Amino acid sequence: MGDFFPDAILFEGTVFEFNRVQLVRLIVLAAVLIFMCIVASRAKLVPGRVQSAVELVIDFVNNNIIANTLGLKDGKRFAPMLITMFVFILSMNLAGVVPGLNLAGTSVIGLPLLMALWTFVTYVGAGIRKHGFLGYLRAETMPPGIPWPIYILLIPIELLQVVVIRWASLTIRLLANMVAGHMMIVVFIGMTHALLFSGDWLIAISPFAGAMAIGIYGFEIFVAALQAFIFTMLTAVYIQLATSDEH
Repeated sequence: MGDFFPDAILFEGTVFEFNRVQLVRLIVLAAVLIFMCIVASRAKLVPGRVQSAVELVIDFVNNNIIANTLGLKDGKRFAPMLITMFVFILSMNLAGVVPGLNLAGTSVIGLPLLMALWTFVTYVGAGIRKHGFLGYLRAETMPPGIPWPIYILLIPIELLQVVVIRWASLTIRLLANMVAGHMMIVVFIGMTHALLFSGDWLIAISPFAGAMAIGIYGFEIFVAALQAFIFTMLTAVYIQLATSDEH
């Protein structure tokens, strides 16, 4: 657990405290920005392998998240945000399996919370822009076709979902998966090391623990991509719900 609460590198005890978690995030952010700027500056009509890989990621988000959820009109408007969100979360998640970093930037609550609040502000803002403040509240909390006495129970539940549950669940889901993945990797690597240097017959089963550690690495890469997809997909869904004419 100490990996998630490292000692300060700079400005200890202040609001500007800088530790290993912030360092990992800064390295990932700088690497992604530099990489994307280089790819963009060298973009060609006939793409090379690196440009093709970047375009493949963008097309994946466009076709599987944006177009399927928001359609062409709203999809084009929110595409920059959603593509940025997917790439950013994916990069931060993958930091957990990068040698030398070994910690996902999303495995401490600050970043998942910030991304979830970005989602919250975006879908509430989009809903108010489309329906007006009272119209948006009515659209979210009073779906048509329900007997009016049910609204007494439904309105506070739906309001709680819009104001708290959506962004809180986004935060907890992303955070919990990244924390769990990091702890599993540490456990299996630690177990492999302990068995290998145990000095008795347990050395014989250390290769199996090592194989499981490698498998966890592969699984963590899959989870990193999956969580970036789920977070971005739910953001698109919440925007669609906020801007649709009726639920």
